[in-house]
Amino acid sequence: MVNPEIQLIWQEVIADISTPAAGWQLGVLVIALVTAWLINGALRAYVMRYAPEQWKRGIGGINRVLFPLSTLIIVQISKLVLNHWQHTGILHLASTLLIAMALIRLLVYAVRYIISPGGLLKTLENSLSGMIWAVLALHLSGLLPEIVIVMKEVEFTIGKTTINLLVILQAALIIFTTIFLALWCSRMIENKLMQNDNINMNMRVVLSKVLRIAFIFLAVLIGLSAVGLDFTLLSVFGGALGVGLGFGLQRIASNYVSGFILLLDNSIKIGDIITINELHYGIIADLRTRYLVLKKLDGTEVIVPNEMLITNTVINHSFLDRNTRVLLDVQVAYESDLELVMKLLREAAEKQPRVLVTPEPTSAIKAFADSGIDMTLSVWIPDPENGQLALKSEIYLDIWKLFKANNISIPFPQREIRVLNKAIDIQHASEVPQQSS
Repeated sequence: MVNPEIQLIWQEVIADISTPAAGWQLGVLVIALVTAWLINGALRAYVMRYAPEQWKRGIGGINRVLFPLSTLIIVQISKLVLNHWQHTGILHLASTLLIAMALIRLLVYAVRYIISPGGLLKTLENSLSGMIWAVLALHLSGLLPEIVIVMKEVEFTIGKTTINLLVILQAALIIFTTIFLALWCSRMIENKLMQNDNINMNMRVVLSKVLRIAFIFLAVLIGLSAVGLDFTLLSVFGGALGVGLGFGLQRIASNYVSGFILLLDNSIKIGDIITINELHYGIIADLRTRYLVLKKLDGTEVIVPNEMLITNTVINHSFLDRNTRVLLDVQVAYESDLELVMKLLREAAEKQPRVLVTPEPTSAIKAFADSGIDMTLSVWIPDPENGQLALKSEIYLDIWKLFKANNISIPFPQREIRVLNKAIDIQHASEVPQQSS
């Protein structure tokens, strides 16, 4: 059965399409759109120039729905005025479209606030927009009541309970809405929490993750109770989940537990420089409950499961002090002035702005090798995350220049070969021709 109200509106639109009434309504729409566009632009300019930084997010959300809402207000006022003289079916359809546009913009803004950028965000935005436009199309076509009736007739029997497709859809919508609101609240609290410098960073991350899990769990309970489902189903689900954790999900559970242990014991934190099992060296870019994001010095990012940090050796180069020692080895000839060499090594290190004054650079004799004397230069840097290769190259270049200016040579490998006389005699004897008997 087609919705009679929608059918009447379409009849008015078709009847007015070639009359001045349609022109008045289209003129009102153009004026409303231009006025809303000017208001939206003025607010955006004011926000970018004068609004405080902490207000920009809230005003940005208002700005997204201001255009369709301000257009809707103007259209509704014009509709009330024109109703006294003519039909307003076009304005009624335009109002419905503007409401859908405002709802889509508001949901997209909320989704972007909750979910980090990525493929999931784009998919969710497209899904929500598509569903809203689909429901709107069914409403304007007058087919929505018929679809609702058909959904009521499609019934399922679960145990002793009979439910239909409409009830399932309503339950899913209620649960989705409660989880959505819970994620919104948890994100707001998380943003406030992460801005609190009085709390340790790891503790902030732990609290934000725990709050999000608690909000989601509470939202699920509220949603299930709102649709009238029995909580005894949760006990069945909990038992199944426990069996699943015992057989197939134990590694996943181990990663989550390891993540909370790492966050609580403060052994590593975001920004630390670590080496994992002598395989991966880099900076902790993100620390989550299931994995750690390690940004290596070549720009690549490694996803490391938290369990690996618990069961393997982890070197934290910045646990108590971020200063890192850099060793440079060089070899000089035996006839070199070693005191001058050590002085030149320190001088080359002191020229570099990244090298710390305290602790000061030190040079030392390492060993008497086969080809020359091994020397070592030890320097300290405060920024190991910037790498060591460029620094070593600059210091070695300065060392090379200073050695050439002071006539200090860097030896090349030398080998002494001794040929014994006995070996020569044997060789000559083998070359004497044998006499025939």
